[in-house]
Amino acid sequence: MLAPMSKKAKKTSSATGSSVQSAPRTRYAVVGLGHIAQAAVLPAFSHARSNSELVALVSSDDKKLQELGKMYKLSALYGYDGLEECIAQEKINAVYIATPNSEHVPMVEAAARAGAHVLCEKPLGVTERECRRMIDVCEEAGVKLMTAYRLHFDPANLRAIEVVKAGDIGEPRHFVASFTYQIKDGENIRLQAKYGGGPLLDIGIYCVNAARSLFRAEPVEVHAWSTRSKDARFREVDETVIGMLRFPGDRTAVFTCSFGLSTSSWFELLGTEGGVCLDNAFDYSEKTEITVTKNDKSRTSVVGKRDQFAAELIYFSDCIQNKRAPEPSGWEGLADVRVLQALRQSIARETPLLLRPSRFSRHPSPQHRIVRPPVPREPKLVNAASASE
Repeated sequence: MLAPMSKKAKKTSSATGSSVQSAPRTRYAVVGLGHIAQAAVLPAFSHARSNSELVALVSSDDKKLQELGKMYKLSALYGYDGLEECIAQEKINAVYIATPNSEHVPMVEAAARAGAHVLCEKPLGVTERECRRMIDVCEEAGVKLMTAYRLHFDPANLRAIEVVKAGDIGEPRHFVASFTYQIKDGENIRLQAKYGGGPLLDIGIYCVNAARSLFRAEPVEVHAWSTRSKDARFREVDETVIGMLRFPGDRTAVFTCSFGLSTSSWFELLGTEGGVCLDNAFDYSEKTEITVTKNDKSRTSVVGKRDQFAAELIYFSDCIQNKRAPEPSGWEGLADVRVLQALRQSIARETPLLLRPSRFSRHPSPQHRIVRPPVPREPKLVNAASASE
């Protein structure tokens, strides 16, 4: 582990490049500097400057710390074992945890012990037990825990929820989704079991969360299958997972997630009178097409590129500053992992599984819509591979 690179951050260092501010900002440390942090989280602070400030970077990779520190004009650079010292020395209010899935628990625990609020990437944990542990640790420490569901603030996905709630498609009955792409690099952490890799945890969670959000309900039964080709990339994790969910009221969902199929990112919800379909539903860097069909007549609208990560930073900072409980909370993160864990058990047992009733989650609300302009271009990556490499 690296020792802290700096004991003191420059008072004017931030992603905004300004030392003048009209109101105090929430001071963030970003923990984990892989692809999602470099491509999306760090650039997002430039669009969240109204109430959020990037102060420190935390990583086990010295090259990442040095080069990204220069890029964002930060001197507060720490190793993972220096996280608590970072929070104390740099007066950090909140951390954004973007480490591999398997490393969320120790980072959340360290942040909570040091008194920092936690915004943690999804899946919140690898297992339901891990999620509950993080929720308990944060509650005991008196800090807020939010699961980083960027799509809960996204105008395209929230528009789909509005269409359903308004009754425009009649009774919603059947959801189908696909989220797939090719991972070319066999050493990518998404293909390594020890890091909590595999398509179900990494991208299947988007499909499960979308179905739960649109139906405003929790599944009562799951069934899943997985496939692995002879491709050496999939020695440790599944190549493709097909999942089925049964919801109360004879509502169903089917989804496919894969790291070995060509790119897809869409969902469609069919009702008794029509349907709503989102193309590029789960993407964070492309425009999204929304097609609503009613009585065999369709209309399509487009939501342009936008910075979804800035939206969640702004929201979480607002919750901290105004002492409000964030939604999506840790409980929302647990609700999805609970379903994913049951799907994995269904694969292992080769049988459908009933789920006990869940009382822990809430669902995204259109009032949480936040829109920020897109990041102009993906920055140069330092020792990090994109999802499709």
